[in-house]
Amino acid sequence: MATVYRSVGGKKLSKVIALSKGVQAELTTRAFEIAVRAEEILVQHRADGHSQIEVESGKVDRFVVLSDERGQKAALSIEYGRRASVVIREDKHGNKYLDAIPAMDGLYVLATASHLPKKKGKVKVD
Repeated sequence: MATVYRSVGGKKLSKVIALSKGVQAELTTRAFEIAVRAEEILVQHRADGHSQIEVESGKVDRFVVLSDERGQKAALSIEYGRRASVVIREDKHGNKYLDAIPAMDGLYVLATASHLPKKKGKVKVD
């Protein structure tokens, strides 16, 4: 009968496996593939070129990110869409006016590129 240890050298077995060179190389490869697919999808819809796809690395994981930091900070709306709304804006002279923002369907860039199901409905933002 085999003995299965929960830890190796004081580290959990799952972390030892996750940090192995082979697993880390595969995570990097998969993140790159997802990022390339996401960029292809985003380029098809990009109007002004502010949004971009980035790959970030954590201690164990890789993250493919839809960033709109340079634009209108609308990454959530780009991915999931938005309802029509009206906002009060102010011009450079201090005059206030109503601005209608049309509804927009989500592009599901990350979900599609990752081969994940598209989740429609309300998105909670804390």
